[in-house]
Amino acid sequence: MVSMQLLNKVSGKWFNFVHQNNLVYNTCWEDPRLDRQALRLTPDDTVMVITSAGCNALDYLLDEPRRVHAVDMNPRQNALLELKMAGIRALDYESFFRMFGNGRLQDFRGIYEGGLRRYLPLMAREYWDRYIQFFGGQGWRQTFYYRGTAGTFARLIKFYIDRVAKVSGGVEALLDAEDVAEQRRIYNEEVRAAFWKRPIKWMVGRDTTLSFLGVPREQRRQVERDYEGGIAGFIEDSIESVFCQLPISDNYFWRVYLTGEYTPQCCPEYLKPHNFARLKAGLVDRLTTHTLSVQHFLESHDQPISRFVLLDHMDWLSTAGNDLLDQEWQAIVNRADANQKTRILWRSGGLRTEFVDRAKVRIGSSTRTVGSLLQYHRELADDLHTRDRVHTYGSFHVADLQV
Repeated sequence: MVSMQLLNKVSGKWFNFVHQNNLVYNTCWEDPRLDRQALRLTPDDTVMVITSAGCNALDYLLDEPRRVHAVDMNPRQNALLELKMAGIRALDYESFFRMFGNGRLQDFRGIYEGGLRRYLPLMAREYWDRYIQFFGGQGWRQTFYYRGTAGTFARLIKFYIDRVAKVSGGVEALLDAEDVAEQRRIYNEEVRAAFWKRPIKWMVGRDTTLSFLGVPREQRRQVERDYEGGIAGFIEDSIESVFCQLPISDNYFWRVYLTGEYTPQCCPEYLKPHNFARLKAGLVDRLTTHTLSVQHFLESHDQPISRFVLLDHMDWLSTAGNDLLDQEWQAIVNRADANQKTRILWRSGGLRTEFVDRAKVRIGSSTRTVGSLLQYHRELADDLHTRDRVHTYGSFHVADLQV
């Protein structure tokens, strides 16, 4: 028998290999519409968000906060956001949408070398000098949104839909459905049974597969602790909720992975003409990237931050050792804006995150638990969570820090 300790070690090494050597996320997998309702941004706010693919950092700018800091340890994620920022500065809207809406751009190399490259910092320039061909594809298989590790998984699912389950017609009908009742009928009658066969259920439950989607083993364990059907059942039920309970017409998260591109009517806010113009007119200059851990960014930054968006980062730290969780929350407390209410958002694969409340920080000469410092907005968070267009997290948390 293989020991659990060995399985954890192998899984961790594979996850680290995937994340340390690749662009993982080519689009954000958190719904910024919920975030903006929870954050209630004002011109006095400074935001720290984990970069991921940068879509949501650009989205927050549309509420015109003073500054947005995008922080990520993976330099490739920041390179992607820097390329989007360069595109906003250098391209017209039509070219920008072809690049980041359709995921492909004719004469991509000439446009990159003649316009985009000079706007990039050195690290991003070195990355895109090697990989700008990601945008040079012709068919759906070559779209940018089927690049990177999450994109590779999406391309495999697209192949499975088209060639194995043979439900591409049903999926297209789902995306074009006029209302939720029609979505539910199409999913139940044309998609569900053919798609959810034993091989796909087995595949989505593997650590190797989940690593491509950015899900570490500790997050899987949280889901399996809280959810009766385990990780595979959770994913199946989440997808059913997306297609049977929520309107699909503006769900650009699932559209891009099922088709390889956005449409002008179904896309992130930064890809819409009016918002692109606002970003280009100066809002994009309020955004900066930082290739650091969250803790190291906060310890090296010298300005107060009033809004923290931690994605599912707490899950990653939950089994990494109490010291790391304590140290990061200490950095959050130290950097929180003392002149206004500080709000913190995070998501979790699990249904609860009691490990956050147990973390310890120093306040003056006393030691406090993080839970004693947080005022949770559970009703707001639960309401927003039910409307989450992504719907792949077990819970959503909104809390004010009271120090």
